[in-house]
Amino acid sequence: MATGVPVPSITALAAQATTFKSLHTPGKPILLANAFDATSARIIGSLPGCRALASASYALAKSIGTTDEQLTLEQNFTLLAPIAAVAHELGLPLTVDIQDGYGDQLENVIRRVITELGAVGVNLEDSHHEDGRIMEEGEAVGRVARAVGVARELGVPDFVINARSDTFLMGGDLEESIRRGRKYLEAGATTVYVFWPPSKEMVEADVKRVVDGLNGRANIQPRKVSQVQTKALTSADVARLGAARVSVGPQLFHAAAAAITAAANEVFGL
Repeated sequence: MATGVPVPSITALAAQATTFKSLHTPGKPILLANAFDATSARIIGSLPGCRALASASYALAKSIGTTDEQLTLEQNFTLLAPIAAVAHELGLPLTVDIQDGYGDQLENVIRRVITELGAVGVNLEDSHHEDGRIMEEGEAVGRVARAVGVARELGVPDFVINARSDTFLMGGDLEESIRRGRKYLEAGATTVYVFWPPSKEMVEADVKRVVDGLNGRANIQPRKVSQVQTKALTSADVARLGAARVSVGPQLFHAAAAAITAAANEVFGL
């Protein structure tokens, strides 16, 4: 199903991918404030520090009243289309969250991401979309290589894969996520996102282990102080620790929801 987004030529997308990839510099990371609709994309994209737009599937799912696990491929593409349109209007590279690549549809998803949305990067997870099981390592590594291969065949050799490593999230050892991440980088990923368990604090020493273990080619999500997080981890901290990419996932969506809640309560005098 075509999205109706006016997509730049493959030549233009290839050049944009090369630029986007070059922005993943250890110690001077690309900053991504993940959008969840056209309005948030336009606000983010209009900021002086914005160099690219990104989506977060969790936030897209919540925006239509479903869950990340239940978000279908077609729902994801429908929700991504307005964000993609804004990205092209503003001349910004676009990277999109495709979860696990939707199983055996991976190659077709990558083709559609490029040809229908004009995206030059994806976030690709190593846990199964439907039930959360961790993929066998060989399968996960192979899927990164397959995604890179499809993009290369289409004429976008610098297509950016941000490979998510979920073993730490699922109760495994942090070193296992780092070890897997190295394999993903060898298979062609640009960066690796080690997903931190929400119940565990992100202490700088552990974040530094991730960054160093991946030679700086790490995507780190900042955190505010909370019941779990005793010290904030800011974008500036992530840069100081040497990472190449910062993204915030659904944090802006949660902030928007909190602002709407506060404004609505005021309307009702609560």
